Amino acid sequence: MRFNLFILLFFTSLGIFAQEKEVVKDEIDFDAVDSLYREDQFYLNITYNALQKRPDGITQNKLSPGIGFGFLRDMPINKKRTVAFAAGLGYSLALYNQNLSIRESGGINTYEVFDETTSFSKNKLSLHFIDLPIEFRWRDSTPQSHIFWRVYTGVKLSYLFYDQYKSEASIGDFKQSNNKDLNQFHYGIYIAAGWNTWNFYAYYGLNPLLKSSAKIDNQAIDMNTTNFGLMFYIL
Repeated sequence: MRFNLFILLFFTSLGIFAQEKEVVKDEIDFDAVDSLYREDQFYLNITYNALQKRPDGITQNKLSPGIGFGFLRDMPINKKRTVAFAAGLGYSLALYNQNLSIRESGGINTYEVFDETTSFSKNKLSLHFIDLPIEFRWRDSTPQSHIFWRVYTGVKLSYLFYDQYKSEASIGDFKQSNNKDLNQFHYGIYIAAGWNTWNFYAYYGLNPLLKSSAKIDNQAIDMNTTNFGLMFYIL
């Protein structure tokens, strides 16, 4: 009887010990090096916005700022994970303070440059975009450190979902939203390069801001945009 009891206790103890080892084995080692890391990142950029290919007489006044933010999904393509592609989704706002007057009558917009006899305190175009950035990435990151040099470059596709023009001038105030002469789809190339969180950012728009129907003296307003500023990446 005692022998049978001993055998029962022995095998019961083995079972408990095996369960404990299995639990220990399944525990996560938070200090282990992640050799399959990704640089998935939230981003924030702050820019100065410039209008290129401006018709004669059009100038920018005051500051024309911009801001954008979103998320990028990292997809490494080499063993060291220093080369990757990334795609994401974001939002951006671009403001342009300039002297291009827009007036609407009977559903038709008229575009003119404010002359020297016209004074104005505000003449601002605000553009709101949904952005789809697609980029090629190089960095010298390692599994042990996420502080590194980077050069990220790519294409940004943007959809203009809301726009607003406000003008306060001596010839009268005017306000307009959803200008049909603005291109809804925009695309351009960009680069972000720098160290750790701080990076220089530049974007060049490849298509015009306005459609060919927008004209000054029967000439199309073939302006595109360039943005310069800082890009911040946040893990």
